[in-house]
Order: sequence, then C-alpha cells, then structure tokens
Amino acid sequence: MLYQTITITLLLSIGIFPSPEIKESTTTEIISIDPISTIYEGLQGNSDELPSKEVFMMAAQGWSKMKDKLKTKVLTVIDFSLPSTAKRMWIIDPVSGVILLNSVVSHGRNSGDLMANNFSNIPESFKSSLGFYKTAETYSGKHGYSLRLDGLEKGFNDQARNRAIVIHGADYAREEFAESVGRLGRSLGCPALPSELSAKAIDLIKDGSLLFIFGKDENYINKSSLIKA
Repeated sequence: MLYQTITITLLLSIGIFPSPEIKESTTTEIISIDPISTIYEGLQGNSDELPSKEVFMMAAQGWSKMKDKLKTKVLTVIDFSLPSTAKRMWIIDPVSGVILLNSVVSHGRNSGDLMANNFSNIPESFKSSLGFYKTAETYSGKHGYSLRLDGLEKGFNDQARNRAIVIHGADYAREEFAESVGRLGRSLGCPALPSELSAKAIDLIKDGSLLFIFGKDENYINKSSLIKA
C-alpha cells in the first residue's frame, strides 16, 4: 500500500496524470521524496549503462519545466562529455522509467576528434550545439529519413534549424566504424546515429518530444536556466 502511494504521489508531483483524492496524512509521509531522483533510480531497460545521474538530473529538470509544451513525454539525453565510442545517447520514457534505446551518436567535426570539447551555435561552424531541443517534423533528404530539430535556448542552439542540424543515419556513426579507426566519424554538427538504428530512434522521438545535449562547457552550465532546479 505504501509503495502504491509513493508511486501515485511521485506521478502527481511531475504532473503525469490528474490528481486523484489522496488523504493529506498519507501524502505528508512521503513529502521529502525527490521525484526526479526516484525516476533515475528506477531506470531500466536494454541499456549497457545509464546516463550519469548529474546529466540525467539536468535533463529531467528541463523536461519537468517543458513537459506541458510537449506532444510526447519521451526524453532523449545525449552526453557529449563521453567519448564517441561510448553509447552516449539514451531515449527514455520518464513516465514508466524505461530506457527505450541506447546508442552511439556522432558529434560535429570541429567539436573534436574522440571527445567533443568545442561547441557553437554559429552557422558553418560544423560544431555541435548544446542544450534543449524540441523534435519537429521528419523528411527524406541527403541522408534518407531524417528529423528536424528546433533549438530552445537562445544563444546556444536557436540556430539549429537555420544550420540544418537534424537527426539522421550515417555509416560513419556505426560502432564498426569506431572499432576500425578508434572513434566515430563526425558530422557537420548533427547528432548522427548508426544507419541501422536511426529510423527506429526517429520514430520514437519525432513530432514534439524533448532532446537534451550535454557537454563540458562552463558557459552553458552557468547560464542555462532550464538545467537548474
């Protein structure tokens, strides 16, 4: 009974479904529970590793603030503080606490080699951009089935559509490529996925979900209002 009450109150606190009648005394017993930490601790799925708690907490803070403006509650987390050989992208259903997909993902060619260290919002920089994005419409282009992204953070990624920063598949983003050269190939700034997984990933997150790209950049960490509690 207590477990059921904790689950209900957790879901209420992040606004997943309308409030049922819950006795005040029961709610008071668990008022100190951190819903975002609880979601993280309960993550499960076919994933070799979880995102770091620090990065997940940032992503979940933004998701919590933006969720009412989203068409779907799925949250995608990309951690560019990890090497490109790592499975550093997670597609997560925060409602059920399930990791839907975990994959390698490429960064921009001018952001770095194995590690992404430099980020930009400037057109033709060929660098990755940090921050929160809202997924938009799909289309068929140079790289086949692709997904447009709209950057939500001015100065950090709001030029994404102008820069044609999209999610697409690429053979250079496959693990076999990394095994042969020691790193993934690099894009012109797009988060490129293995060609065999890109369509599945796009269909999971298209049309109005939230995507968060993290990197070790003090300017972004200090100035972004979405990652702070």
